[in-house]
Amino acid sequence: MLAQILSSGIAVGMIYAVIAFGFQLTFATSGTLNFGQGEALMLGALVGLTCVDTFGMNYWVMIPVVCLFGMIQGSFVELIGVRPAIKIKSEFGWIMSTIALGIIFKNVAENIWGRDALPFPSPLPMEPMSFLGANILPMEILVVVGALVMMLLVEFFNRKTIYGKAVVATANDRDAAGLMGINTSMVITFSYALSSLTAAFAGVLIAPLTLTGATMGGALGLKAFAVAIIGGLSSGMGIIVGGLILGIVETATGFYFSTGYKDVPGLILLLLVLAYKPSGLFGKSAIKKV
Repeated sequence: MLAQILSSGIAVGMIYAVIAFGFQLTFATSGTLNFGQGEALMLGALVGLTCVDTFGMNYWVMIPVVCLFGMIQGSFVELIGVRPAIKIKSEFGWIMSTIALGIIFKNVAENIWGRDALPFPSPLPMEPMSFLGANILPMEILVVVGALVMMLLVEFFNRKTIYGKAVVATANDRDAAGLMGINTSMVITFSYALSSLTAAFAGVLIAPLTLTGATMGGALGLKAFAVAIIGGLSSGMGIIVGGLILGIVETATGFYFSTGYKDVPGLILLLLVLAYKPSGLFGKSAIKKV
């Protein structure tokens, strides 16, 4: 039974980690967060469902289309909701703008796809496989592998490409990067595009395991934000560990107690981290010279 809890918790936790990874991307370059990240996941899943069901597109061919859509959606959020607030140095403007855009996206999705939850066809068999006494769905394995591959690709891009190094330079010191000729505004836009890409990708990964609908992103986005805070917005490893912790704890609570209480331990952990280590379990405290 422990193996079953661990396998299910890891699959859920990696989805949280991918979405939380998107929070880290935008925070590093601009110090802002997209509080509509859950809606980016939801839109990615619904666009993917339309590609597969309506246009008869193969699941694997559909993934690049959804990723491109995610980049466009993220760029739109940055241009409309975040950049104006950064220009006027509004400390909270980007918070309300991203929340408002998230609500708009949700309402648009309800009008296009309806309010009912829709099944998403799985590209893999839905018969569970037995491993160490646990029943594991092939799609759960794909979720874990896909999440790890996505985060590794982003890390490779940041470390090995000239454009990725521009992102890293902007994250380290935006003013210095601008003086060196880097277009920091474009880098911030790109970080939002990449953030929404990861969320949309997470949407099509998890959709075959759940029902797809306009309300699916709210809870996932909130939990991913909790993971980002617990692990630390400055630590990629912390994001992964935080996601695994939350996923396993939720699964164990739902099994041993009740599914009605599965959200409680994660929120308690979030409160403890905020009280005793606000930078996160693996995050570093920022030192500002005054």
